Amino acid sequence: MGSVGLLYVGAVLVINGLALLGLVSARDAVPINLFVGGLQVLTPTWLVFSSGGDPDAVLAASGLFLFGFTYLYVAMGTLLGLDGTGLGWFSAFVAACALVYSGLNFGRFDDPAFGVVWLMWAFLWFLFFLVLARGRTALTRYTGAVAVAQGIVTGAVPSFMLLTGTWAPNTTATAVVLAVFAVTAFVGLFALLRRPATVTLPPTTPGTSEDSQASTPNKEHRHA
Repeated sequence: MGSVGLLYVGAVLVINGLALLGLVSARDAVPINLFVGGLQVLTPTWLVFSSGGDPDAVLAASGLFLFGFTYLYVAMGTLLGLDGTGLGWFSAFVAACALVYSGLNFGRFDDPAFGVVWLMWAFLWFLFFLVLARGRTALTRYTGAVAVAQGIVTGAVPSFMLLTGTWAPNTTATAVVLAVFAVTAFVGLFALLRRPATVTLPPTTPGTSEDSQASTPNKEHRHA
């Protein structure tokens, strides 16, 4: 079930990234944020209640709520016309938690590949914090491009690999490939998009275009 949810996490990251790039309006991004946000809240709730008290299952499910609440916050922020600072600070909290989950995947869960994925999510949510809470609007287009790239690399691709049984989580090779991609792609995108955004960032979320605002990850029980 988590593998399926991860596919749609990829979709919402792409849509929110396009919103930050000014290619999708914030209001048009609301439905997908509601759909995926709801899924990312219902799924971990079911996992917790069906875990039989297994602490590892509960621990892993807890990470999913971080992202589900983010997407719902994005949708509500757009609909209610919020200024986005609250979502920005919540994104900082998510980024800090993502670092902890990354460490757990490297150690406790013996899944270095998703350890790297969690690091990538931590980086993206930190960018959301900078744009929304700290007013670093010059990073708006860059953040959007990173969100689109992560939607594909941390969402759609791992989901299809998990669904087809081709994901190899316990090999360092997968982790190394992901790490090299992250450094190369994100540094390259920064070089291309470091100039100030030409789209005015309105009051609200990690996915914003000219008329409003808008915004992010899920493996069965360990991943968002």
